[in-house]
Amino acid sequence: MENSTQESHLRSDNSVTYESPYSVYAMALSSMPSVTTPNHQRIALGSFMEDYANRVDIISFDPEALSFKTHPTLSFDHPYPPTKLMFQPNRKSSSSDVLASSGDYLRLWEVRESSIEPLSVLNNSKTSEFCAPLTSFDWNDVEPKRIGTSSIDTTCTIWDIEKGVVETQLIAHDKEVYDIAWGEARVFASVSADGSVRIFDLRDKEHSTIIYESPQPDTPLLRLAWNKQDLRYMATILMDSNKVVILDIRSPTMPVAELERHRASVNAIAWAPQSYRHICSAGDDTQALIWELPTVAGPNGIDPLSMYSAGSEINQLQWSAAQPDWISIAFSNKMQLLKV
Repeated sequence: MENSTQESHLRSDNSVTYESPYSVYAMALSSMPSVTTPNHQRIALGSFMEDYANRVDIISFDPEALSFKTHPTLSFDHPYPPTKLMFQPNRKSSSSDVLASSGDYLRLWEVRESSIEPLSVLNNSKTSEFCAPLTSFDWNDVEPKRIGTSSIDTTCTIWDIEKGVVETQLIAHDKEVYDIAWGEARVFASVSADGSVRIFDLRDKEHSTIIYESPQPDTPLLRLAWNKQDLRYMATILMDSNKVVILDIRSPTMPVAELERHRASVNAIAWAPQSYRHICSAGDDTQALIWELPTVAGPNGIDPLSMYSAGSEINQLQWSAAQPDWISIAFSNKMQLLKV
């Protein structure tokens, strides 16, 4: 298996690199092509500067010319580094895109062909003075009027962004909530510093189902990815761990697989948008690994299908739904697209 993994390294001619003026963390790929240049894909990149003043740049990628185009008019200031960026899924209007960002608040931005217009700042804090920072959010692709946010104040908040009102706010965990993911129109899951993965149904807000808990008590779970092609499966990662934990929600508490080929902490995970069997993970070992599931584990565990080495620790990863042949990773001040 060692040799086959080595042979499937993604060659440098299968990657395209964009250099940002600042460190990159948040990253989003539009689900729709640009209107004026239909084969180009928009990509939003958020800066990571330990400062109030941060930036979001929107660039476009041409998969035929393998080049990026910058758009100075589609660059805007953002308070604090955005913890997540996401374009509206399945957008109906063809004239503009909507981008959401999280940080101090949930913010919505209209991305036109040559300008950015702030649409709304959504704040559910009862006191105007302080807000609990948002760690992440997810945009419901079945009902795109719904966005769920996760916060360090132990809550998840579900917004109706068309009306600009809170649909519901739940105390989701015992400690900070680090990530949230939608499964269905009214079902979402979250992970927390309390070490649990919990599933919530908006039709029964009093109850939640714990489907996994960290083997070591109170080891935080940092990220959650729900397999949109097969909702039985989700993946999570633990703080300071080289493991990707694959869960089957039909058999709670016991992972169906643990992927342990990273040599340092895993930072990001993404399921393939077009295949229920593939997931990508990336981490501090500078590696992006693609895995195929379900697979029979050998005596030493499961080996990845392919691997790619970046220039430094990979902080972020997205798998393009509009162009599923490309995976984007962020490390240092670079964003790289990998052809898979």
